[in-house]
Amino acid sequence: MQSYTTVRGEGVFEYEDRRSVFIGTAVPVSTESDAIRFIEFIKKKYPDARHHVYAYVLRENSIMRFSDDREPQGTAGMPVLDAIRKRGCTDTAVVVIRYFGGTLLGTGGLVRAYSAAAVGALERAEIITYDIYRELTVTVSYSDYQRILPLIEEKSLRILDTLYADNVIIKGRIQRDSTEEFVKGIGEITSARGEISLGEEIFDF
Repeated sequence: MQSYTTVRGEGVFEYEDRRSVFIGTAVPVSTESDAIRFIEFIKKKYPDARHHVYAYVLRENSIMRFSDDREPQGTAGMPVLDAIRKRGCTDTAVVVIRYFGGTLLGTGGLVRAYSAAAVGALERAEIITYDIYRELTVTVSYSDYQRILPLIEEKSLRILDTLYADNVIIKGRIQRDSTEEFVKGIGEITSARGEISLGEEIFDF
């Protein structure tokens, strides 16, 4: 497992230039089949659009695909793909449709328009980074609990639940790369009185 950046949900952004309207939609996808289904969905949603330009990037086999859909080569699909790649996104698909406004925009105008629609859609979809977290349970005395609070904040432990019984039991998640230092820190602060039970590794953001 490796950390990766994608979009959280669907994002839609509209851009207009000289009466040509560009509508970008970005979504997270997991497979090439997902990406293709999304492209077909957008084509059916906007059947009267002149162009349905798309690009997608997948972790699966490091796939990258794009289409200019009859726009001049290099003016549409590649700018959309570049928008995805420059933001470090993967498992992400973007479709930008165009309603022609009657005025030719030229090569530079098309690149700017498709880029703007793609970037806007990605930002509306919320770009997030999934990282690997380790689930854990920390059991400490009440006095030690107060002492470990600064460490919890420093290592950004995500507390899921805190139980106050004979001892304080904290259930949470911590980034995998911080786990070793956190465990060591708990041992040092509590003079090995604190107990830590490590759970499974999961993706979270």
